[in-house]
Amino acid sequence: MNLKNLTKEILAGKIFIYPTDTIYWIGCDATNKEAVDKIREIKQRDSKPFSIIAPSINWIKENCIISKELDIDKYLPGPYTIILKKKNPNFLKHVSSTDSLGIRIPDSEFTKQIQKSGVPFITTSVNLSGEPFAKSIKDIPEDIINKVDFVINAKHENMLSGKPSTLIIDGKEIKR
Repeated sequence: MNLKNLTKEILAGKIFIYPTDTIYWIGCDATNKEAVDKIREIKQRDSKPFSIIAPSINWIKENCIISKELDIDKYLPGPYTIILKKKNPNFLKHVSSTDSLGIRIPDSEFTKQIQKSGVPFITTSVNLSGEPFAKSIKDIPEDIINKVDFVINAKHENMLSGKPSTLIIDGKEIKR
């Protein structure tokens, strides 16, 4: 896929498998409820909250509560998911029905392209719940690959850590 067409495809509700700085993830425009529901189906996942890739630090500040103690620039971009309270509990309710939202900005080229769309983007590991994480395209079940619109290969899969992002909750790092 030509990355120049990426914004158009994101805004059209397409679903992607893509690499970040950690593992392979599956995602779509988080504002598109139909596409988000399709990812829930693909992952066989109930209403458990999804995290998002934020379009910018300013977007995070506009939509989430950041405590004065949290140095967001220390973690983003990077292999972290920061759990923040939403300013409006109903914001992206189809993504997270709680009053919090997991926020990522992976340090990867694909993330920079996603951010050009200006919308939050679902980011959840491409594996089924309880299954191993995918560090390579060959680790992703064929039935999942067949249900998405685009699969983006990492230029260098050895650059992926193979571990999910580290959670930051109340300023504390929690490895998964």
